[in-house]
Order: sequence, then structure tokens, then C-alpha cells
Amino acid sequence: MKRKRLIYGLVVIAAIALWAAFRPERLFVNAKVNETMPAPAGANPSETILASGSFHSVAHKSAGQATIYQLAGNKRILRLTEFETSNGPDVHVYLVASKDASDSDTVKQAGFVELGSLKGNIGDQNYELASDLDLNKYRAVTIWCKRFGVNFATAPLTANGAAMSAIN
Repeated sequence: MKRKRLIYGLVVIAAIALWAAFRPERLFVNAKVNETMPAPAGANPSETILASGSFHSVAHKSAGQATIYQLAGNKRILRLTEFETSNGPDVHVYLVASKDASDSDTVKQAGFVELGSLKGNIGDQNYELASDLDLNKYRAVTIWCKRFGVNFATAPLTANGAAMSAIN
């Protein structure tokens, strides 16, 4: 009888540990977000596109646009629009120091800057960029699962030459 209880207890603990590691419910639950573009500040509101690109799938089917904007007051944001990917347990947004990151090894080897957790696997969302971030170095946006070291999707960025040279 004690042995049976021990086995049941171990099975329950193993099931909880597996659930915590893999979060299987995330395969069936979408996190939708619909952030608006930040409101311009000041008397001369302006936004300039510095770079943009389209997501292509790597490990998970994904779609959407990634655009880096220069806003008034030297504020820069990365905006994902019409974005859609799979949900996951620990998904983050990275700027990668590579022209394209079509596999997970490229992300690890090239280096990256983490912008934060993915706010939702579907919808428009914004991520603020540090004012001193060198956009000539970081040329791709990657959706990355930290827990499993997997690149979900990447958007290679094409610079708006005139705008980029004006800020550098």
C-alpha cells in the first residue's frame, strides 16, 4: 500500500513538472494583443520608418511585419503588425546582430539584444528600443523561445537609408 502511494505521488510530481516545463495548454490558447502606435508628443509630431521587414517562419509558422520607428523626442520603437505565430512557454523578442537568422544557431552565434517577452502570439505590439542601440549592427528581429532555445520566426530588416544616416 505504501509503495502504491509512493508511485502515485511520484507520477503526480512528474506530471506537474512536465506541465510546468512544456506548458501544453499554450498550444491551444492564443494570446491576442492590439496595441496602438504610441501617441506623438510635442507640437511637431512625427514618425520616421528607420527599418522594416517581413517575418518568415523558422521553427513555427509565422507571419507579419516588423518596423522600427523613430518618434518625436528621440524615442525609437519596434512595432510588430499583422503578427501571428505559435504560442509558447517562454517566448521573447530579440534584435539579432545578423542580416537574417534563418536558424537557431545564427541567433546564438551572432548575438542579440532582448526587447522583452512577446506580449501576444497574435496582433499588433510595440517594444521600446534603447536610444543608444546601434541599428546598423542589429539587422533582424527574431521571435525566440528561451526555454527550448528555438527560433520561431525572423524578420530581416531593410534600412531606410536616408533616415538611418540622419540618426547615426
